[in-house]
Amino acid sequence: MEHDAKRSAERRLAAVHRAGAALTGLVLIGFGVAGLMIRLPLFDTQGEVIAGLSTNGALSFVSVAFGSLLVGAAVLGGAFASTVCTAVGLLFVASGLANLYLMGAGPNVLAFSMPNVVFSFVVGLMVMTFGMYGRVSGGLPEDNPYRIARERRRERRNRRRDAAVGAAG
Repeated sequence: MEHDAKRSAERRLAAVHRAGAALTGLVLIGFGVAGLMIRLPLFDTQGEVIAGLSTNGALSFVSVAFGSLLVGAAVLGGAFASTVCTAVGLLFVASGLANLYLMGAGPNVLAFSMPNVVFSFVVGLMVMTFGMYGRVSGGLPEDNPYRIARERRRERRNRRRDAAVGAAG
């Protein structure tokens, strides 16, 4: 049987995307379930401290939901897991910024504290890194499946442009 280099590169990248999504998702689910087990009020603005982070019922539900999304993406794997990790990472960073503002200026409905903001930034950047690993760079190797797909799209776009110019001329 002949070795398929493209396939092994895809599998290596998918393993990183899947492992990152699964591990982060399991941590989030664990945090959320711990908050749900002690039956915290849904929108308590003070919250209770679990694992060094303040939480309430709403944040526990959100943690379980995003954790489940990441675990589901890990199960499906590949480019889907990469895309989900990148999007969830962006949402975590945005949430950190929004809740940093809300801690002092508005209704702190998720009971965020400064450790939560730092956690949100760190996890967001980590999950984005897992999602973008092997996908976003200027120097991707020739056997990288994302680079191959990008080159194919570029070739198709050039052929369509050349055909449109030829038909118009």
